[in-house]
Amino acid sequence: MTAGTERIYLNYINGKWTPSSTNQIEASINPANIRDIVGYVQQSNIEDLNAAVEAARRAQAAWRKLSGPKRGEYLFRTADILEQRLDEIAETMTREMGKTLPEAKGEVQRGVNILRYYAGEGMRHIGEVIPSTNSEALMFTTRVPLGVVGVITPWNFPVAIPIWKIAPALIYGNTVVFKPAQETAVTAAKVVECFDQAGVPAGVLNFVAGKGSVIGNAIAEHPHIHAITFTGSNEVGKTIAQKAVARGAKYQLEMGGKNPVIVLEDADLDRAVEATISGGLRSTGQKCTATSRIFVQSSIYEPFKEQLLAKIKQLKIGNGLEEGVWMGPCASQKQLETVLYYIEKGIEEGATLLYGGRRLDGGELGNGFYVEPTVFENVSPNMTIAREEIFGPVLALIKVDTFEEAVALANDTSFGLSASIFTQNIAKMLTFIQEIEAGLVRINEESAGVELQAPFGGMKQSSSHSREQGRAAIEFFTAIKTVFVKG
Repeated sequence: MTAGTERIYLNYINGKWTPSSTNQIEASINPANIRDIVGYVQQSNIEDLNAAVEAARRAQAAWRKLSGPKRGEYLFRTADILEQRLDEIAETMTREMGKTLPEAKGEVQRGVNILRYYAGEGMRHIGEVIPSTNSEALMFTTRVPLGVVGVITPWNFPVAIPIWKIAPALIYGNTVVFKPAQETAVTAAKVVECFDQAGVPAGVLNFVAGKGSVIGNAIAEHPHIHAITFTGSNEVGKTIAQKAVARGAKYQLEMGGKNPVIVLEDADLDRAVEATISGGLRSTGQKCTATSRIFVQSSIYEPFKEQLLAKIKQLKIGNGLEEGVWMGPCASQKQLETVLYYIEKGIEEGATLLYGGRRLDGGELGNGFYVEPTVFENVSPNMTIAREEIFGPVLALIKVDTFEEAVALANDTSFGLSASIFTQNIAKMLTFIQEIEAGLVRINEESAGVELQAPFGGMKQSSSHSREQGRAAIEFFTAIKTVFVKG
């Protein structure tokens, strides 16, 4: 289906591409050029969600009865199809979300790798034998699926995050109802197309596009959705948790971060500067693990600052499809306004604006949601820009005298997702690992990013204290069954 010259993307329910019962669609626009419509997506309602949940319920019994290796075959096929469509889906992602094409290609390849990793999980053990006090008995554990899983994902990683939730949910025998962020629902639909082309049985994976206030809320409240995995804002995550608890559903939340980097006087400055820029400004700072606060020891503060600013000034800002562009636009008008609000807040509260801070609207940039990479100094720990997640290309430089002061200030936040330090001192590395309150700790490396085979999640207000990715995923997507056998 098309609206004008652009395709209309349908919901995917019970193995069929289906228009929503509202007959309403919404344009997905390119944040680099608002005149470019990427496609149209459905504005679904609760009736559509109910149909998806019912399809998932009906499909679950047969799906869970398949062997793990058989379920893995579907994921292997999906991975192959996604890999074949890598360039196409990456280009769609860049047009729809704004990140540069090389970043988008890397993300799609990560999705391919995640699918293959979890396809292999179908061959791995799902329990253990436990010695019984009865010598004539056998006691062991196995794991069983939860049932229907609701997957709610954000716009900043529209391929990787859905796949790292959907793939483990499926391999462990669950069926899925998937609601993507509306801003990147075209990209999400193309990911679902790969599962469809791989022959995943009808009802095993269902896709419903629509507003979070409608579809996301209904997923949280639906009595036949047994578990919810969510990545997004703290405000929405806490609401989901409350509704899940009220009806006894399992939930998993990955939320915000205010991620620190500590640069000590013995650090490799070149490496620290490069990692700070990469961790804080790639994807226009729109990562939950993005660097936000940089604590720099006073003895090297000035050279670090000068080198940082010199390199940031060289960054090319523009449409992510263009060769040589390093940073694209904010993902939406709303996100641009949020970033500009925080920049103004930093100025109002007395931080010193060293660089950037303006919307870029000259020439072709005027058709997109561009903002300059922004650097503040003289940022006190109680300022808004030091405490709240901005989700944009804004860095706060904070001078410290000692390692101990840096760690104390880094921990002075309600978040605890990721943190990194640059130093050659092994004792301080080890102390940092022990004392920093973060779920992801990186030494002499940027704060953003974690390998797909490793557990991922935060502490404090950054998560529900569960972990995603790697073998850790089995803990959320299954329940343990203990078995006692006596002849």
